Amino acid sequence: IVLDKGQRDDGFQSDFILYLSIVSLVSLALFIWVEVHVRHPVVDLKVLRDRNFSTGSIIMFAGFLALFASLVLLPLYVQKLMGYTAFWAGLVLGPGGVTAFMVMPLAGVLMRKGVNPRHLLALGLALAAYGVWEMSNFNLQADIWAIIWPRVVMGAGMGLFFVPLSAATFVTIPNEKMGNASGLFNLLRNLGGSFGVAISTTLLARRSQLHQNFLVEQFTPSSSVFQQYYRIVKHFLPHRYPWATRESVYALIYQEVVRQASMLAFNDTFWILSWVTAGLVPLTFLLKGSEKGQRPPMAH
Repeated sequence: IVLDKGQRDDGFQSDFILYLSIVSLVSLALFIWVEVHVRHPVVDLKVLRDRNFSTGSIIMFAGFLALFASLVLLPLYVQKLMGYTAFWAGLVLGPGGVTAFMVMPLAGVLMRKGVNPRHLLALGLALAAYGVWEMSNFNLQADIWAIIWPRVVMGAGMGLFFVPLSAATFVTIPNEKMGNASGLFNLLRNLGGSFGVAISTTLLARRSQLHQNFLVEQFTPSSSVFQQYYRIVKHFLPHRYPWATRESVYALIYQEVVRQASMLAFNDTFWILSWVTAGLVPLTFLLKGSEKGQRPPMAH
C-alpha cells in the first residue's frame, strides 16, 4: 500500500502513508528480532549467513525487480503510446517468452556438462541488461520488429537467469535447511516483482511530469516550432473533423506533448532498470562454485 498509494498521495506528505511506513518498519524489525532469538523460528533467517544464499537472494530480489518491471512496462508502452491492441501487445511479448522457454532447458544441459552456473548467470544478466537498455532507445516511430528484438534478447537473458541462479544459490545449503531456504528465496522473488512494479510506475509518473514541464517551457505559443506545428495541425484537422475549433487544435497539440513526455519517461525508466540489472553482474563472482562431484540442486 505504501508503494502503490504513495505516488497518488504524495508520499510521506500523507499522514496515512507515513503511519503505514512506521508500522511496516517497526513490524519488520520485531519480526527479525523474534525470528533470530527464538529456539524454533517460523522462518530461519540464520540461513542468510551462507554467502551463496545471501548473494543469490540479493540477485533474485533485484533482478526480478528490474526484469518483471520491464515486462509490465513494455505492453503499457505499446498500447498507451503506439496504439497497439492487447492482441498485438501480446505478439510483442510472445517471442521473448518463447526464447526464454527454449533457453532454460539449454542452461540445464550446459550445467550438466560442467559449465559453471556463475558464468551462465553473469551472461544471462548481461543479456537481460542489454535488452532492457535497448528498450530505453525506443521512439514512437519504431516498427514492431524494433520492439520485438530487445524483448527476445531479454528473454534469452531470463532463460539464463533462473536455473543457474537457483543452482548457485542452494549449492552450499544443507538438505535439512533446503525447505526453509527455498521458501525464503521464493518470498524474496515475489517481493522483488511487487517492488519492481510499484517503483517503476512511480518513476514513470514522476519522470513524465518532469519531461512535460521541460517540453512546455520550450514549446510555447511564441516559439517558432509551436507555430509551425500549429499551422500543420490547423491545416489537416478540419479535413478529418470539419467541426474542429481553435480549442481542438490546442487540445491535440497538448495531447502530443503529453505523449512525447510519456515516451521520454518510459525511456528513462527502462534505462534505470537496465543499470540495476547490469549492476548485479559483479555479484555473480561472489558465489562459490560447487564442490567437485557435487550435483547442483534442482531449481525451484
